[in-house]
Amino acid sequence: MRNKKHILLTTLTITFLSCFTYVISQTKPVIESKPPQDTVKTIRPNLIAIPTDSVFTDKGLKLKPYKKNAHASYYADRFNGKKTANGSRFSNSAYTAAHKKLPFGTRIKVTNEANGKFVIVKVTDRGPFVKTRELDLSKRAFMEITKSKGSGAMKVTIETIVE
Repeated sequence: MRNKKHILLTTLTITFLSCFTYVISQTKPVIESKPPQDTVKTIRPNLIAIPTDSVFTDKGLKLKPYKKNAHASYYADRFNGKKTANGSRFSNSAYTAAHKKLPFGTRIKVTNEANGKFVIVKVTDRGPFVKTRELDLSKRAFMEITKSKGSGAMKVTIETIVE
């Protein structure tokens, strides 16, 4: 009887250890976490890397990065002459923009990420009212920097001009 208990106990122990070893071998190894990323990003290749919360100078302008990969579109012609949210009259031939949050009067540099062309516009209106879009430009500003005149939207980098 004692020998049977010993054999049973040994068998159970071996079974338990086998199962435990199998479970351990199936779990993924712990990978050491990467060191925290530096907050310095390169805005353009010809500029020195800068912290994203700082102000830098480009051709005499003090610029503060606002958003990269933002979607921009342009106003339809039917809005010409209509009042904007700040009370002025909209003109598709002016260099203006609509933004959801930036204060009225804020001047921003908008750079087309596809070709590097940029314009400086003034925020005079609220919008765009499409969730995926960040900025509505006047038609003149949009056409000046677009890669394809037939497109209605593009990816841009927005930088605020610090006075």
